[in-house]
Amino acid sequence: MSAASVQPLPTTIEVTSAHLADVDSRVIAAGFVRRDDDFLLSAATSAALDAYGVDVFRLLDRAKAKGNAGETVSHEVFSSDVVERLVLVGLGDQTRRDYRRAGAALARIAKDASPLATAVAATADDDALDAFVEGLVLGAFGFSRKSEKPAKPVSAPVVVLANMPAARHTSRQEVIDRAASRAKASWRARSFALTPSNEKGPVRLVEWSREAAKRSELRVEVWDEKRLRKEGFGGILAVGEGSSYPSRFMRLDYAPRTAGRHTRPVVLVGKGITFDSGGLSIKPRDAMMSMKRDMTGAGVVIAVMGALRELGVGVAVTGLVAAAENAVGASAMRPGDVVTHYGGRTSEVGNTDAEGRLVLADALAYADANLDAAVVVDIATLTGAAKVALGMTLGALYANDNELAEDLLAAGERAGEPMWRLPLSPEYESLLDSTFADATNAAGSPGSITAALFLQHFVGTTPWAHLDIASVGDSAKDAFEHTQGATGFGARLLLQWLAGYTDS
Repeated sequence: MSAASVQPLPTTIEVTSAHLADVDSRVIAAGFVRRDDDFLLSAATSAALDAYGVDVFRLLDRAKAKGNAGETVSHEVFSSDVVERLVLVGLGDQTRRDYRRAGAALARIAKDASPLATAVAATADDDALDAFVEGLVLGAFGFSRKSEKPAKPVSAPVVVLANMPAARHTSRQEVIDRAASRAKASWRARSFALTPSNEKGPVRLVEWSREAAKRSELRVEVWDEKRLRKEGFGGILAVGEGSSYPSRFMRLDYAPRTAGRHTRPVVLVGKGITFDSGGLSIKPRDAMMSMKRDMTGAGVVIAVMGALRELGVGVAVTGLVAAAENAVGASAMRPGDVVTHYGGRTSEVGNTDAEGRLVLADALAYADANLDAAVVVDIATLTGAAKVALGMTLGALYANDNELAEDLLAAGERAGEPMWRLPLSPEYESLLDSTFADATNAAGSPGSITAALFLQHFVGTTPWAHLDIASVGDSAKDAFEHTQGATGFGARLLLQWLAGYTDS
């Protein structure tokens, strides 16, 4: 691996029953809570910090600590040959979100000063520990293509969870392992999205799918351009026509150990536009800068499929990835073209920058015709309108089934990837009307809703949800468990949902 492609590694998490002060670590970290004008720490933590002659409460008071989740107050230690720093991290109201944020804050410190020992997890219940570990993994994320060689060999930051009762090590380790697996799926989805587009045409997504298949013992099937043309995937082909990168369609099948031959699968569908120039309806220059991540939906689906086996998901899952590059070229699709999708429905191209729904339509139609799905969920960075409606902290959710919508909303809340349900309003259906085709791909405002209505025509009667994550696909800065750039939003949500899914 070249120096330019060396990446940080996910946090290594160790568990010990040793007292916090007895762990051989460079950093000792403790959690604190503020209630009115009082600071609260566990008795065991206070005793550990007292050994270094630090008046913790005075330190917090001088720092004017608010106790917000992820807030850190540091103190350099000069009286020890081992411990270099004491860190106090705020736990807020001690919700799952707060523990996740605290974990992410400590992970950033551990990247530069490892190992870090903390007793935060010792006082957390399993639910809080789960979120704390997610933060410990996600906060250490990084991505670079810089040419300089690292000053020291790249190694995983180490966080030691101290004061953990030995009698509970096995059960706590199970919680840690599951949380780390979900967080690593988000890690992979972020890495996929941040990989520059000159390194990732649709064929690269095939390679990542095959790597996921090895991890989760998946069956993989790939459609090349010849087969796409033969079987009528007109949307995928039209979008990729102007690119020198050939388009692809992928199917990944996961079967749990208990699956029967006739088990109906959950189907996940991801939009895989490896770069979106807007096509002939070209985007403004600045709007193109983040378009290497327009395949985030596909990256999330691939990452989720690769984590199913280690998480022991008990339901059959099929992942579909529709991959193309939306480029400008002599053979690029034009406004006014009519596309014939898989299954025969037609779309008039009103805007070549509304390409994501064209590739998703083929994948959804394929699922409807061939998979006898129990439920279908698609995920895509689909519309800027979702960001206008919801800002950058909520994804948009549409569903034709109320129970499915509620389950996904609950999973998103638990995962720290919140969604807001928007309506599939039939009064906007007429905006899809086209003189020459079954629908136009450019129905206009309200743009996120009309995009969802466009997709709904390809799902038949199957329970279906559409996750428009364009609003949450990027973070403008390092913030809590997110780092600047792609967020991988949706991977943990889907894994949380699948963990509790039953086909009733």
